[in-house]
Amino acid sequence: MAERKRAREVSPDPASTPPSETPPLLSPPRAGYQENNDSEEYGFLEEEEIIKDDASEEETDSEGENLFDGEIMERDYQSNPLLDAYDTEDIDDDFHEPMSFEARRRTEMVMDQLEMGAQGGQLYEDAFTRPRNRSRRRRRVHNELEEMETKLVVEEEYMNLKEISAIKASSITEWIKIPAVRSGIYQQFSNFLRTYVENGKSIYGPRIEELTKDQLQSLKVNYNHLKKSKEILAFFLKESPSEMLNIFDESAYDFIVEIHRGYKKLGKEVRVRITDFPVIHKIRELRQTHLNSLIRVSGVITRRTGVFPQLKYVKYNCIKCGGLLGPYTQDIQNEIKLNHCIHCQSKGPFILNTEQTVYSDYQKITLQESPGTVPAGRLPRHREVILLGELIDSAKPGEEIEVTGVYRNNFDVSLNIKNGFPVFATVIEANYISKKEDLFASYQLTEDDKRIIQDLAADDKISKKIFRSIAPSIFGHDDIKRAIALSLFGGVPKNIQDKHRLRGDINILMLGDPGTAKSQFLKYVEKTAHRAVFTTGQGASAVGLTASVRKDPITREWTLEAGALVLADKGICLIDEFDKMNDADRTSIHEAMEQQTISISKAGINASLNARCAVIAAANPIRGRYNTSIPFSQNVDLTEPILSRFDVLCVVKDTVDPITDETLANFVVDSHIRSHPSEQNNLDNLSPQDPNIIPQELLRKYIIYAKQITPQLTHLDEAMISELYSNLRKEVCITF
Repeated sequence: MAERKRAREVSPDPASTPPSETPPLLSPPRAGYQENNDSEEYGFLEEEEIIKDDASEEETDSEGENLFDGEIMERDYQSNPLLDAYDTEDIDDDFHEPMSFEARRRTEMVMDQLEMGAQGGQLYEDAFTRPRNRSRRRRRVHNELEEMETKLVVEEEYMNLKEISAIKASSITEWIKIPAVRSGIYQQFSNFLRTYVENGKSIYGPRIEELTKDQLQSLKVNYNHLKKSKEILAFFLKESPSEMLNIFDESAYDFIVEIHRGYKKLGKEVRVRITDFPVIHKIRELRQTHLNSLIRVSGVITRRTGVFPQLKYVKYNCIKCGGLLGPYTQDIQNEIKLNHCIHCQSKGPFILNTEQTVYSDYQKITLQESPGTVPAGRLPRHREVILLGELIDSAKPGEEIEVTGVYRNNFDVSLNIKNGFPVFATVIEANYISKKEDLFASYQLTEDDKRIIQDLAADDKISKKIFRSIAPSIFGHDDIKRAIALSLFGGVPKNIQDKHRLRGDINILMLGDPGTAKSQFLKYVEKTAHRAVFTTGQGASAVGLTASVRKDPITREWTLEAGALVLADKGICLIDEFDKMNDADRTSIHEAMEQQTISISKAGINASLNARCAVIAAANPIRGRYNTSIPFSQNVDLTEPILSRFDVLCVVKDTVDPITDETLANFVVDSHIRSHPSEQNNLDNLSPQDPNIIPQELLRKYIIYAKQITPQLTHLDEAMISELYSNLRKEVCITF
């Protein structure tokens, strides 16, 4: 050992000797030489390092260390801030919100799979194992676990509602387009579909099950549910519906595919339909402030076009090199313009690849204000509505619907030419359509209303009260009021084994002298009925009453436009001056009054429209006044086929009777006194003069509620009905 030490002292230190330009031949590489790093990688040491280690070990063994030295012990126990502080590099001191049950469960599943993989050797990598030598199965498992970890991190790091509501952009639309905000909205809506419950039951779980079972595309989401759970999402949806609906569609699709993997094989897209939007606008109230926002309007369909293909995902071919470009997403607002080819860098020309381009269905309808909502003396307004996807053919002309959609504007060349300055046309891109099949759509009956109606129906004299409540401002004419009441309530339509349909509506014809309040009765019905269309004989034509076929000026396609009888479907059509109509026009309503349908066969269009409405008409006698000495048919210029379609014929005569005239005069004077402006402030505090008269608002609700009931006749004497019918036929023969 001593000789070894002396030899080591004589030899110079290699570290202190300056290195030469090139190492001598057949000599070991000097320190710091980087020719080959295999010795360092596999832990091999140089000879000089081994000699140093041996010398240090001998010195330590000979000298040793006294652990019980007092100075050393005190120095060891002195405070050292650098060594006494914990390393904070891997410690997470950030505040985290409480983890939900779903997130915690997913985290535990990932941790369990990581532990199982580590125990099975799937994630274990030896220091000498190269990635290129890893087996295919091990790489697959490793990639799957990394993907699960990444997905978990993304789910846990998305923005919360408070961060999403802190708008840091010039507009809500620009804020939503930020990737982090978009991802946060995506996750929040997915969480809403997953967790929203009412009365302890999931709301959207059964809807998704039904959607996948029937292979549908529309998922209905209640706006009030979204506002209650995620208020900021509901606010963004109202202000920027296009961007929000795209995120909702993507989130809903991924959520459904996650639950039902087989839905992905159908190749369908999921569309979120917003229902129960609280604000309902009138068509005439839409202004520029509503552009690009979510709206809800109601009206009657007056026109419907055919179904056209619309570009959805477009692909182009470069004519010069034949390269395929796309796909590009085509929407209503933006037009695709190609600048250059990505293959040959040329600027075209380009042609549409019709084989690989994806199309979608497109249809346009015209929505007009409902007849009962148009102010007096005003023309009804209308708007064009665009239907896409499953909304195609969901409604037809004559039906009253409510549309929830996006109010957009588009460039119209014809309007610019007509006005001489830039004008944009407005359309409504429909997101959800609901039909007003039930009459409760116009009047939301509360439980108190139903209770009052049922208590009123239990009265034995309810029929007399109803008759007296019809047109209380008109004196007398009890028979006409009774007939109008029967028509307002209507009967029960019957469809015998789907072969022959029997109408349940009651048609009335009022014939009488001038000045006997015939037109006033019609106006009263127009205000009282839930749906009524008023027209006159001279102002109505055959196509105006039934339907017409018109060529669209833009698409050059033939379209159907509904008439008065079609617009009054499930309501009442009122026709004044019925005797002034042309015979050809009156003939056109024969089918509508009996079969309650209107058949159209024009310009290659064969269609049948519903006209399920009652007809109440008023006419004047031929000679100005009704002549009782001749039959009814000779007093009016109407043919027998049209008269046979009226169920009730009412004759109104202006007879001279001093007692009746005095009573009528007093009634009119009292009516004028009550209508004086000075008495208007006290009308609300006054109770009705006749307790047997039902308030008009309550009567309107009573009629709506009663039309939902389908009464049945039981234990009725058939012989009595037969005898009554025979007697009526005898009276008709005597009258005519």
